[in-house]
Amino acid sequence: MKVDFNKLDKAFENRVRLQIMSVLMVNESYDFTSLKELLDVTDGNLASNLKALEKEEYITIHKSFIGRKPNTTYQASATGKKAFQIHLNALEQLIKLQKK
Repeated sequence: MKVDFNKLDKAFENRVRLQIMSVLMVNESYDFTSLKELLDVTDGNLASNLKALEKEEYITIHKSFIGRKPNTTYQASATGKKAFQIHLNALEQLIKLQKK
């Protein structure tokens, strides 16, 4: 069995982006503050990684207000879910090859 390394997505090589997508794959949506606390990252680090996923169209962003307070939530897009699953499948194949 051979692994197609082209199926490993560079967007998910970064630990924070991998974590963001993992959270969004199993949750309908997640807000900025909760993601920041869960992943234990700075505002800037989270924002730049979310921007990178948005640029790839792997996540969608919803901005609203709760009272007067802004609330931004994120969801994995259909494109993002498919890309992440392909990436996970490629990783799984790589791991299986390492078994003796």
